[in-house]
Formats: sequence, C-alpha cells, structure tokens
Amino acid sequence: MGVREGFTQLYGTAPEGVWAAPGRVNLIGEYTDFNEGFVMPFALPHTAVAAVSRRTDGVLRLHSADIEGPVVELHVDELRPRTDTGWAAYPAGVVWVLRAAGHPVTGADLHLSSTVPTGAGLSSSAALEVVTALALDDLYGLGLTRPELAELAQRAENDFVGVPCGVMDQMASACSTQGHALHLDCRDLSLRQIPFDLAAQGLALLVVDTRVKHALGDGAYAERREGCEEGARQLGVSHLRDIAYEDLQDALTRLSDERVRRYVRHVVSDDHRVDRVVALLDAGEVRAIGPLLTEGHLSLRDDLRISCPELDLVVDTANASGALGARMTGGGFGGSAIVLAEAADADTVTKAIEEAFGAAGFTAPRVFPAVPSAGARRLG
Repeated sequence: MGVREGFTQLYGTAPEGVWAAPGRVNLIGEYTDFNEGFVMPFALPHTAVAAVSRRTDGVLRLHSADIEGPVVELHVDELRPRTDTGWAAYPAGVVWVLRAAGHPVTGADLHLSSTVPTGAGLSSSAALEVVTALALDDLYGLGLTRPELAELAQRAENDFVGVPCGVMDQMASACSTQGHALHLDCRDLSLRQIPFDLAAQGLALLVVDTRVKHALGDGAYAERREGCEEGARQLGVSHLRDIAYEDLQDALTRLSDERVRRYVRHVVSDDHRVDRVVALLDAGEVRAIGPLLTEGHLSLRDDLRISCPELDLVVDTANASGALGARMTGGGFGGSAIVLAEAADADTVTKAIEEAFGAAGFTAPRVFPAVPSAGARRLG
C-alpha cells in the first residue's frame, strides 16, 4: 500500500499531497561540515515519502508505515525539545522549529514511509526532516529556499532531537540533482553541482551497509565535535576550516593534546581531499579519486578513530580484490562504507566482501549500487 492510500485509511480523507526526500551517501569530506569546511555528498534513490494535509486546530498527528505502533498525536503549542527520542521527534522537531522561526504552521496529519536504511549512516533522519519541511513549506506557502529548508531541518535535529550534526545531510537531501555530486561549502552554504555519472564511465560505487548500528547521540560524535572546537580555540581561529593545508604541520606543533591534534589533522586533511577530488572530477579523472577515498578512510580510522572492524574489513577486502578505492562514510562506529570499482568488477568485489564477512563471523552485509539521484521533490 502506498502512502497516499495508507493516509486515507488512517485519517479517513485523502492527503493534500505526497512528497519525497532522499537519503545520502557522502563521497568525501567527513566531520568537516560542522568545522565550516567542505563536503561532497550525493542523494541516493532511497527516499522518505510523506502524505500530508494541513490542520487548523493545532493538532499534529504522525504515523509511520515502517514502525509498529499507533498514530502519535501531539499539539503544536506543547512541543518541547529533547522530550521524545523516537522517530516522531524528527518530523515534530521540524514543526517546532518552523513555528519558532515565526511560520504559521497550525497543525498537520502525516503518514510516512521510508526506504532509507536506518542506522546505516545514510541519513534516514535527515530524509524524514526534509520531507516534512518541504511538505509544510508547500502546504503553508512559506516560500523557503532549499538551503533554508535544510538549515531548519538541521536545527530540528540539533535543538529538538539533540544530535549536534552539521548541515551536510539535510543539504544533500534538499538540494541534490540527479547524476551529480554536491560540492558544498558549509560556511556560506554555496554549492556546486558536479557531474558524477559513474555508469557512463564504466564505473560503479557500491554502498556496503555493515548492519552494525550506530547511534550518534551516544556522545562519541559530540566528543569529537568538542575536540575540533577546542583545536580551533587553541589555534586562534573560529573554525578548523580556517587552517590552510599548507599550514597544517605548523598548526599541529602548537597543539599539546594528542587527541585534539589527531582531530585537527583529520579535518584539515579531509578538507584538502575534497579539493583534490573536485579537481579530479572537473578534469574527468574519475578513477583517480579511488586512492583518495582509501586515504580518507585511513584518516578516519587512525586520526578520528571512528571506524570499526567491519568497516575496516570492507575497505581492506575491496582494495585487495581489485577495487579502485574504498572508505567508511557517515558518522562511523558502524554504518556503511563505499567502494569505487570498475562496473565489470563490482560482482567480484561484492562476493569477496560477503565471503570475508562470513569468514570473520560477522552478520552478512547489504551491498547495493549508489546511483546519484534527485533531491527532495513533490510527487503529487
């Protein structure tokens, strides 16, 4: 049953519209977004879809087709941050932040369904936030731009849910275009769509969901963010983005805390990797980005220390079986890795990864091709 039919069955009337917002995978640039640096995500074909209607009585009703349970009924005047840790906090947070920004949202009925894998580091939460924001923007005629929608969705996750994420996930969901990667400057939210048609190059980018669940609200993400902010303070800059790569070695000698030094080294070098990937893609040298993906993984593993045995096994096995490069993607401690390979080698690489997981006694991974897809949109 589609969300439109599900909405009608739940609420007894047809929805005013149906919207979709995708999950994302990040090609390069990890933990750089909240440092006001650079990232390069793109949207996946997997989406959160919402059927929505307005209400005028201040009631907010939320239901997910994917999670057992009744309709969650809330009142827009009574929404309070950090009071709900379930899935409903994400759409509720969007309503709260829109109202806090002065937008006249007087209630809504929502019925949601998502094909974005949860806990896989593919931004299932951002997809929920962005689809809600886009639907309410359309229905209430708020006139918000896509970057504005993304910032509001990020604020919902930061201030309402309580996860101190950067803006990359929401920008990728709101602003991506098919067949492109999004080169995003997280300082001013300027963006550039960079052609990234892998199939035309005879290439495949595989997402390997390790099925190891990560929860970013558990403090590890916040600890690294705090460490990056401490590094910026000690180096006398507002954000680590302000440390040029050429000045990195000098900056590291000025830091006494080994942990902070590692975090700073990762962020500044990953910003530099984004620049190098952009230059290679602009030159049509898509295969040459492979070693930079692997280099990025080693930095995430050794400097940021957010990898895990399953993610390391994906990267090591993929590269040993003929991939062009691989790295973990997303917040870490589980979730997914990406593997760049010749399309002709994709099955061989996939089989090698699956066999390696079996031999290690790990849960079988889920492997699927990442096709750069469209951003958030109205379906009907």
